[in-house]
Amino acid sequence: MRRTGLGVALSVLLLSSASHARYTPAKAPRPVARAGAGANITRGYLDPGYRPTGKDMVVVYRVEARGRMPIGKVAEHLAAESSIGTWTDIATVNPASAARLRPHVYSIARRGKRAHYVKIAYPEELFERGSIPQILSSVAGNIFGMKEVKRLRLVDLSFSNGMLKSLPGPAFGIDGVRSKAGVTDRPMVGTIVKPKVGLSAAEHAKVAYDAWVGGLDLVKDDENLTSQPFNTFQARMRETFKAVRTAEQITGQKKTYVPNVTAETGEMIKRAKLVKKLGGTTVMVDILTAGWSGIESLRQANLGLVIHGHRAGHAALTRDPTHGISMLALAKLSRAAGIDQLHVGTAGVGKMNGAADEVQRIQQAISSRTQKGNAIYLKQDWGTMKPTLAIASGGLHPGQVDRLIDRMGTNIVAQFGGGCHGHPCGTVAGAKAIRQAVDARMSGVPLKDYARDHLELNQALQKWGN
Repeated sequence: MRRTGLGVALSVLLLSSASHARYTPAKAPRPVARAGAGANITRGYLDPGYRPTGKDMVVVYRVEARGRMPIGKVAEHLAAESSIGTWTDIATVNPASAARLRPHVYSIARRGKRAHYVKIAYPEELFERGSIPQILSSVAGNIFGMKEVKRLRLVDLSFSNGMLKSLPGPAFGIDGVRSKAGVTDRPMVGTIVKPKVGLSAAEHAKVAYDAWVGGLDLVKDDENLTSQPFNTFQARMRETFKAVRTAEQITGQKKTYVPNVTAETGEMIKRAKLVKKLGGTTVMVDILTAGWSGIESLRQANLGLVIHGHRAGHAALTRDPTHGISMLALAKLSRAAGIDQLHVGTAGVGKMNGAADEVQRIQQAISSRTQKGNAIYLKQDWGTMKPTLAIASGGLHPGQVDRLIDRMGTNIVAQFGGGCHGHPCGTVAGAKAIRQAVDARMSGVPLKDYARDHLELNQALQKWGN
């Protein structure tokens, strides 16, 4: 029988009603608080007597309130928005869950006229295990758009024990990286192929070859270079891995090529597999532009490759000391995600922004098992998670080696771009000058004295100074 339009509409309505009538929850929910009767979860987070435990993730924020809003109220809104709260009373609160998952604002300390440092302890149950994207969606998400705050900076974070166990950390750590490179008793030294982009695959390989035969341990792609028409990834791998094998035969030393595999996640892993197939040991990824999900996927692929982490774009988050996310926090996240070696700055020696004490704090956080806390920064015990090797890169030249080691020690990768290729006699001489500067330091001989018998270092000091 043909149905009329009215009959069809009525049938749909009945089916819809029947569907709703049949629905019963698998398990009846617990009673919820009535709106206006204990349902406000934007208050009650201040807990100055609370002491964080190993089951808490702790975050430090630098906060400037908007207008004359009391800092305690602002802190509670931060805690609410980054966890179980919202802007008003709601009728869907489960009192038992709210009590269990409620964060604790346990410290508010004033610094200067406007700023306060707020420490919040979050129960680890709030966070998905092994998911840095979810962590950041919580503690560095909507709170940055709240109108209650004029400026907000995530200064530091400390992982709970359970969260650390769920995060992979570096596959190799410092000792593993050094073992693969064959360098155990001095700073590892390297360069970045310059110009950043524009060379063909063959030209790129020639620059890398010159740096290796000059004495450098590693050569990496620039963060801007991935797979452009003038220098495709496949062509560059073919040419540069030929060059590295030849350099190893000539020098009798291990040499490391660090290709930039940054791309869409599937393509990135495909490129990393090609590096592995060609005999490579290390890949580079631009952490922030590839994204934390991409980093986690690359690490979880377990390709047996060292992951060299570049921080391109970090200053968009870290540069303003009153707003954004600190490099310290990004570095800790990088270690947890599985980065084996990480660019951290040059401790005030090179061209990059970053004071010595800031860079030293970052280096200590990624390379040590424990960090001590103080009035601002947090303690952290990394347990069995392997450490990350710090990379110093950006505006370095041979005359700065002493100052760099004074500030960052010898357990680093020191990279020289223009400070290698800008040598008056070219890349080979620049590489020799860098190794000579490091050898002088490790021998306890002043650079100027060592330069008397080492032409390339002498030429570098004449150009750039000491």
